[in-house]
Amino acid sequence: MTHSEQRRPEIVVGLVATPPDHPARVAAPLTAELAGRLADRVDADVRWTVREGWGEVAPRRDGGVEALLDDLAQRRTDDQWDIAICLTDLPLHAERMPLVAQTSARRRVAVLSLPALGVHQLRAARAAVPDLVSRLLTDASDQRVPPAGWAPTEMARRVTAIHTVVGDTDGGETSYVASGLIGRVRLLAGMVRANRPGRALLGLSKLLVGAFGTAAFALTTDTIWQMGDALGGLRLAVIMLLGLTALVAWLIVAHDLWEKPDRETPAELARLFNLGTILTLALATAVSYLVLFVGTVLVGALLIDTSVLEQTLQRPVDLTDYLTLAWITSSLATVGGAIGSGLENEETVRAAAYGYHPEPGGWRDERDVQPHRRG
Repeated sequence: MTHSEQRRPEIVVGLVATPPDHPARVAAPLTAELAGRLADRVDADVRWTVREGWGEVAPRRDGGVEALLDDLAQRRTDDQWDIAICLTDLPLHAERMPLVAQTSARRRVAVLSLPALGVHQLRAARAAVPDLVSRLLTDASDQRVPPAGWAPTEMARRVTAIHTVVGDTDGGETSYVASGLIGRVRLLAGMVRANRPGRALLGLSKLLVGAFGTAAFALTTDTIWQMGDALGGLRLAVIMLLGLTALVAWLIVAHDLWEKPDRETPAELARLFNLGTILTLALATAVSYLVLFVGTVLVGALLIDTSVLEQTLQRPVDLTDYLTLAWITSSLATVGGAIGSGLENEETVRAAAYGYHPEPGGWRDERDVQPHRRG
């Protein structure tokens, strides 16, 4: 470090991800580049130092955002950070509206709710975090940086999830709130994104294998052929939906994924958790069904000769008949696979529950990121 760099004022920004799961995956690349973004967006004459920490601030279900800000402020004081920003996958609300972010100049901390950002969370966080740091330093009248030359409402133009800004000029509290309907849809999409449906899909591998075996066996019975020919598209669609619904319901019941309201989890938050779980499992099972359907079509085309199928159905057949046969077979095999889902790994399936996070075992990984240097 040169002598001129040592003379520049240093501001330490702590970036906390809680819980140490999806938020940590967003925080890792953001931390590596945050010093440079702060130099570009806030003040290039400051020596920015970014530190990250995981798992030390508990996601407070019971006290909402205020309790979370209090925990974060204590963490900032203990670690001697100037500013602390918390990335959380907890869905937050302000007056029954989705809360995207909130700053507290008194505590010198801010919290950013990743689900409220929607699907593209890292990109939105890259735009939001430098603005949150700038807002905190301005509201706290920090002399090391010039006052921000933009109003809090300008952040809404950079982060599409923000619809309204509610500020308390005396207390230095600023809430960035999403819109009603669109904000809730974006929040649910963000929750599903944070819940990693791909992980749930991999967790259902045994179920998919069992359902595929059931489908292959069912293809050898001409009764299934006749049923598929007799049922219309509407009935087949109903059978498919019933099969997928039964599978999702069985997974939730068999693995105790339903979040119940209690002293730590308000009813509204429990409803959001359950909806996020249902949507995650529905997406994972729908993809599993599509894979099963394609596999069944291929196996049916290999196993069932056209002449044999024509003899059973007493009419000429084409590709549509094989697709119909795969449709009913996949739907019935999905119901059978639901029973076999009890054999899935408990930890893997429970990961699909939005309110569930495995214990990190006190894990904490904190490292300094080199200050940004011009040139």
